[in-house]
Amino acid sequence: VAKKGYVGIHSTGFRDFLLKPELLRAIVDCGFEHPSEVQHECIPQAILGMDVLCQAKSGMGKTAVFVITVLQQLDPVPGEVGAVVLCHTRELAYQISHEFERFSTFLGDVTTAVVFGGVNIKTQKEQLALQPPNIVVATPGRLKALAMDGTLSLKKCAHFVLDECDKMLEALDMRADVQEIFKMTPHDKQVMMFTATLSKELRALCKKFMNDPMEIFVDDETKLTLHGLVQHYIKLEESEKNRKLNDL
Repeated sequence: VAKKGYVGIHSTGFRDFLLKPELLRAIVDCGFEHPSEVQHECIPQAILGMDVLCQAKSGMGKTAVFVITVLQQLDPVPGEVGAVVLCHTRELAYQISHEFERFSTFLGDVTTAVVFGGVNIKTQKEQLALQPPNIVVATPGRLKALAMDGTLSLKKCAHFVLDECDKMLEALDMRADVQEIFKMTPHDKQVMMFTATLSKELRALCKKFMNDPMEIFVDDETKLTLHGLVQHYIKLEESEKNRKLNDL
């Protein structure tokens, strides 16, 4: 995860977005200094509740856009799900939930849960009953199951996010799950979708979920450049990956 290397073209500080002091403090503590170009373009409109369709390369800080946007607007009510974030793999769900936890460090009353398939659903139900979440990060199939059996109510969901939306909407079974979940949320909500690749067909499909969205496309490789992004990788056997993710 890039933290310090972001320098946008018109870069200002995060404090110029007039965020909650507790949220700004967490952003600074996480080592973020300047918004990336994507963050600079998206966040000011997104925190006003506007729908967002954003396509940009990986590593440009798209995750922080929706994490900051949701936490800025969320007025947590105990036991109420105010935001849903869907993604296509458990690894990504885990990473996103970790970002929510980092950025909500000083927002004491915000609770986040991560749910995905391949884990005993009974155990998940018990955990959700013990600590009902304000924010749910999930893979579509498992969230649909938990919402349909009444474990989680999405009737008060104000923010609906798809990360790597192309992966979910191109797979027909996953798309059907996303649509079912979408129908369980209120009509009047903010919808944000993020992807690294977006075909014309998929763009049209995404917009069917949205109301006059702000669209940010970075098709031109030279338009947005990354400075100071350092990437590391660890070579692991498949069986070791989840354990190592937990350690990180």
